[in-house]
Amino acid sequence: MARSSDLRFRATTALQRYVANPLTRRLPFHTLLETTGRVSGRPRRTPLGGRRVGDTFWLVSEFGERSQYVRNIQADPRVRVRLGGRWHSGTAHLMPEDDPVARLRTLPRANSTAVRALGTGLLTVRVDLER
Repeated sequence: MARSSDLRFRATTALQRYVANPLTRRLPFHTLLETTGRVSGRPRRTPLGGRRVGDTFWLVSEFGERSQYVRNIQADPRVRVRLGGRWHSGTAHLMPEDDPVARLRTLPRANSTAVRALGTGLLTVRVDLER
């Protein structure tokens, strides 16, 4: 099973990195998470799905701590989120105590279905947006 999940991780991340992310990053109203590269120090923008609830943005990482943006958050939790074409600064928090499957039920359906289908290490992330 570990080999199967590793293969799924490598195939999914390659497809996202080289095909899906470059295309969706260009869409003006797609949600993006901007982290600071832990090695390069450069901005890294990741298209993703999630939902804003008041001054909080919720998302679920499909590969948990294996996701590059989660590793960047661990190094520097200051992030920006583009919602509806507008950037919001905030602080990201990894929420391992949260139930990511239950959380996905509260997030946009299409993205949540893909995360559940492809994910192997779900992890909830909360971003507290600045006012």
